Amino acid sequence: MKLRLKILSGFLILAIMLALAGILSIRELTSIGASVQKLLDDNYKSINAAKIMIEALEREDSGVLLLLSGKWNEGRTTIATADRAFQQGFEIAKNNLTIPGENTYVEAVGLKYNAYKDLWMKPVVGTKKEHNLDWYFIEVHEAFQAVKTSVEELITLNAETMYQTASSLKNRAHRAIMPGIVAVLSALVFALIFNYFINYFLVNPIINLTKGIQNFIRGGQPLSIKIETKDELYDLASSIQELSVVLQKKEK
Repeated sequence: MKLRLKILSGFLILAIMLALAGILSIRELTSIGASVQKLLDDNYKSINAAKIMIEALEREDSGVLLLLSGKWNEGRTTIATADRAFQQGFEIAKNNLTIPGENTYVEAVGLKYNAYKDLWMKPVVGTKKEHNLDWYFIEVHEAFQAVKTSVEELITLNAETMYQTASSLKNRAHRAIMPGIVAVLSALVFALIFNYFINYFLVNPIINLTKGIQNFIRGGQPLSIKIETKDELYDLASSIQELSVVLQKKEK
């Protein structure tokens, strides 16, 4: 093999190793990026919807207290606005079922909310329920807490899934780094091996060739250089030996 091809093949192998490592790392990192986006699109959307529902429930609770105090218009307006917000959050959660068993949690929220809603949908102002704190704490507040607990369970489910997914992504990130580490270590080992062959096939023959020429010039010793490989250095050594023979004949 020619000397140029030897050097070129060495650098080519090194480049291929680094390129493969880079491609594997890029593929894994791209996959991780897509997974993170999916995580945000799925679990975070459900968590945000649950937070909307909790905020709406708290406003509804305030509306019920307004009704208890006899403020019908203010109470109904507050409750109606909060109910629309709750329904909006509930629809988001219902249409974003991405975890096994999540539909059970969402159905529980819907059932408990309907039971809670039945309590304040009926007239309060002008009935025996007005100013009746016992009715509020025994029935309404208990139903309110039941709905809120169901929504919080939905948040917990998505938060735990998000944590598990994040842990999995962390492991995948480590795996994405591994090809780079392996490539660097392999490149170092290959560089050492490549350096050895460069010394063996290029540097050492040049040193021997130089010593032979110096001995010929200084002491007139016959020029004898052994080059094991059939490459450009072999051709150069052969040409120099032929030249030394010609010079010796002329001197005679």
